[in-house]
Amino acid sequence: MTTAAAAGGTNEPADGSDAAVPNVEHLRTWVEQRHGVALSDYRALHRWTVESPDTFWLDLWAYFGLPPVPGGLPSVAAVGRMPDVTWFAGARLNYVDQVMRHRHLSGPAVVFRTEDGAGDELSWPELHRQVAALTHTLSDLGVAAGDVVVGYLPHLPQTIVAFLATASLGAVWSACGQDYAASSAAERLGQLRPKVLVTANGYHYGGKDHDRRQAVRELRSQLPDLVATIVVDRLGIGPHGEHGLLAWVDVVQGRHPLSPVQVPFDHPLWALSSSGTTGKPKQIVHGHGGVLLEHLKQMAFHLDLGPGDRYFWYTSPSWMMWNFQVAGLLVGATVFCYDGSPAHPQPDQLWALADEMDIDVLGTSPAYIAGCRLADVRPADTYAFARLSTVGVTGSVLPPDSYDWVRSHVSPGAKVASTTGGTDVVSAFAGSVPTLADRPGEITAPCLGVAVEAWDDDGRPVVDQVGELVIVEPLPSMPVGFWDDPDRARLHATYYDTYPGVWRHGDLVTLTDRGSLVVHGRSDSTLNRNGVRMGTADIYSAVEPLAEIAEALVVGVERPDGSYWMPMFVVLADGCRLDAALESRISAAIREHASPRHVPDEVIAVPALPHTRTGKKVEVPIKRILQGADVSSALSAGALDDAAALGFFVTLAEERPPTTGSTDQTTSTPAPRGGTL
Repeated sequence: MTTAAAAGGTNEPADGSDAAVPNVEHLRTWVEQRHGVALSDYRALHRWTVESPDTFWLDLWAYFGLPPVPGGLPSVAAVGRMPDVTWFAGARLNYVDQVMRHRHLSGPAVVFRTEDGAGDELSWPELHRQVAALTHTLSDLGVAAGDVVVGYLPHLPQTIVAFLATASLGAVWSACGQDYAASSAAERLGQLRPKVLVTANGYHYGGKDHDRRQAVRELRSQLPDLVATIVVDRLGIGPHGEHGLLAWVDVVQGRHPLSPVQVPFDHPLWALSSSGTTGKPKQIVHGHGGVLLEHLKQMAFHLDLGPGDRYFWYTSPSWMMWNFQVAGLLVGATVFCYDGSPAHPQPDQLWALADEMDIDVLGTSPAYIAGCRLADVRPADTYAFARLSTVGVTGSVLPPDSYDWVRSHVSPGAKVASTTGGTDVVSAFAGSVPTLADRPGEITAPCLGVAVEAWDDDGRPVVDQVGELVIVEPLPSMPVGFWDDPDRARLHATYYDTYPGVWRHGDLVTLTDRGSLVVHGRSDSTLNRNGVRMGTADIYSAVEPLAEIAEALVVGVERPDGSYWMPMFVVLADGCRLDAALESRISAAIREHASPRHVPDEVIAVPALPHTRTGKKVEVPIKRILQGADVSSALSAGALDDAAALGFFVTLAEERPPTTGSTDQTTSTPAPRGGTL
């Protein structure tokens, strides 16, 4: 792949050659010569980045040739203690400037395909022209720095253009996929009080067109501050001239100058929705500078991308991996968009696309890989994968047998880049490294600049023991705040209440003595179906209004074989019984009011559900019991309002031990999307 210097920096390889060494190796040599230090390998480089964080982040600014800071770069990159950290005081920049540094490259910037093979591509000059034209349109509509533009869109080139045009004005972008019901989308996007909505009249999936015009009408009615709605025609029917609707083809016409607004380092770039596990989804706000530095680092040094490389992560605008994929443009890579199912018109659709489009880095979810494995799909027997160097995997734990399947049946030479991180930082804490070997069941190493540790219950670092994943030094892409949280109380409560001044992420991990990580799953109750996260509150709000349902509880259970079992437990109203008709109504309610991706694998009637004494459903303890944990280790029965209600779940766990696999319907027909880091 191309060196990081060519991918956007101003520095030549340290030895004066133009050899195609891995970008991270080029950085290691550059740091050695710049600072007179000896760094024998990646582990030594990583250790230096966390022991000298100011020097490292200041070096990245120089390495990638980011804009000069008035008066020069500060001597200290970050001032303060988490979460109250100020980065690069005095710096002004814009994310879009870094993308458009590559506007003179030959070849495509964005490539697009649908299930039937139709598609399009945008050259770098055409991407620049469309972003400039839409920026002009948005400005004419009154959009300025600090305003909000939102998307209700599939994974399209237009989605990328809309984001870049929004960011160029210093406005804030947020998006949601069209598989979300209008009410769920409004719950996420409405709190931002957007000025402009960019949407599509539908999307393609599973061989069918899905008309979303009525959903768009409902969403618009719940966004009272809209001044305009821009519609991408995906169904060949146009916006039909409804009041306030503008056709995409009209708003990207003409040639206009593009001069991105220079904003402070922490000026909001986008707002990403949390899952909504404990109520209304939070909007997590990230800044221009933090995202830019972090994503340049990830693209160049961990995915080893540069100009001319092709990058495809199967994702949706609802998931942070969409933002992570768009970041390929920052280093001049071509990003690939796909509107459709990963298993239609053939079970190995993603692998077929990767081969056809000469993809270098392909990202997917463990569930999709497990589905292919269980279906005995063998892509290497059909496809050459001439350029495939990395298979990225995130969203949940990748079990060893799935790792072995990739090696045996996809590409023995490709890196299996298992990654962990989060929407919270829109990046990865640990992942693959081009110069280190991968190991089945493990994540290769902490990412550069990430001071990750595993802490026991007493807040002490442990090695080769299960602990809470914590970050003990700040990262630039940590949130600048939550939307509508002026005193940052929710931000503090979410990440810093357990260990003041230290980020607690909510994952259980083991740091091995080799420096790798093993992730054991979430320590919260987020549903993570095939990497697509959704809060249980969304499911309950869809199901519990049904007259037959007194109460419901849903959990997602990760199994050792890589499958994911998502049962729903319901307490029925008096005189009601759970039959096929009621199960169909439950499924329909979830499809319509929450998400079709999160219909439970089965619905099970229970006599009662346990709660805490304050009335909260005990989702995490039940999940742990179904994963095989002893009740005494899962929770304290004295904390429950009805400890006897646990008996049903204990019996169920004994009848269905986790070693037997799951009934997950997605293992034979892989679910459509990846998921949250």
